[in-house]
Amino acid sequence: MLDAAAKLKATIDARAAIEAIPRSYNFAADIIERNLKAGRANKAVYIDPRGSWTYGQLAERVDRFGHVLRSLGIRREERILLALLDTIDWPTAFLGAMKAGVIPIPVSTLMTEEDYRFMLADSRAKALVVSEALLPKFANLIGSSSDVLHVIVSGENACGHDRFEDLLASARPEPYTAPTTRDDMCFWLYTSGSTGRPKGAVHVHANLRLTTDLYGIGVLGLEESDVCYSVAKLFFAYGLGNAMTFPMAVGATTVLSPDRPTPDTVAAILRRYPVTVFYAVPTFYAAFLASPAAPKRGDLKLRCCVSAGEALPPDVGRRWKESYGVDVLDGIGSTEMLHIFLSNYPGDVKYGTTGKPVPGYDIRLLDDDGNVITHKGEM
Repeated sequence: MLDAAAKLKATIDARAAIEAIPRSYNFAADIIERNLKAGRANKAVYIDPRGSWTYGQLAERVDRFGHVLRSLGIRREERILLALLDTIDWPTAFLGAMKAGVIPIPVSTLMTEEDYRFMLADSRAKALVVSEALLPKFANLIGSSSDVLHVIVSGENACGHDRFEDLLASARPEPYTAPTTRDDMCFWLYTSGSTGRPKGAVHVHANLRLTTDLYGIGVLGLEESDVCYSVAKLFFAYGLGNAMTFPMAVGATTVLSPDRPTPDTVAAILRRYPVTVFYAVPTFYAAFLASPAAPKRGDLKLRCCVSAGEALPPDVGRRWKESYGVDVLDGIGSTEMLHIFLSNYPGDVKYGTTGKPVPGYDIRLLDDDGNVITHKGEM
């Protein structure tokens, strides 16, 4: 556990991070403007199958998309559903809605038609932003929803709906930020529904800033020079931090892939791009190690690897360290908590554990009656 001095420092750092967020605050505006002010307008923020995208290009796309939503009559705090594959259109739509005060709801691209039917009805989303490849799953839902007034398709063939790129091209590029506060509703994420219907976890603007400052920077130590890749897609709370909020907070670059991650496809990405920070889940780490496609240590530039989503088997962590010379930082998080709140730390890894509390989180272990457990044992 943390000693008394470390606990005090963590408490002070967490309090400082909270107090640093002004009352009037919009996370999308913050994450965009801090990079432009730092002179990163021409630096790559994302690399996807269409090429490299700079912070300046993303900033313009975000503002254009905000104007698209306003021109369609979608007002502040109304919801839009995002069913998008991982390309530049994902952060464009997510941050564009957020900056305009509209509430984006990213959903899994792996759901069934019935899941989407429930989410559209539950959220009362006014618009659907969907990748062309996923549009067939919504074909029977669009006409039957009384709430969805607009369908925007990311891809070449919009099938009679509005095409994402066409709307961006016709929108004004002037910056606009809705007057939001740090405690205003910012976005929803649906839970996995393991105990019933998926539930919409509502997050405020400050949540994104705090997970970034306390974990992405405070624990992982991300830097501007990093290149990040996440096996977990952006629609996951885990992937959202990994591939968007954390790297953008420090001006780093992220590789996005719309493809299903397999050992072969990920190995190709790690060989092609100088990825330094890699995020995955335990089953993927194990599959990657067993794959004949796995690169050799000398082929990679990794300096930090993270695991979450399930417990990391100690043997997998040790074999990864032996193969690539980098520890896997195992942690635990949840959709409701937005990201990892218990984690192993760089230079302080104990395989078979979920580590120590991330600064800013109060952790208590309770029994079935709600009493604090004081004796040592195993969970």
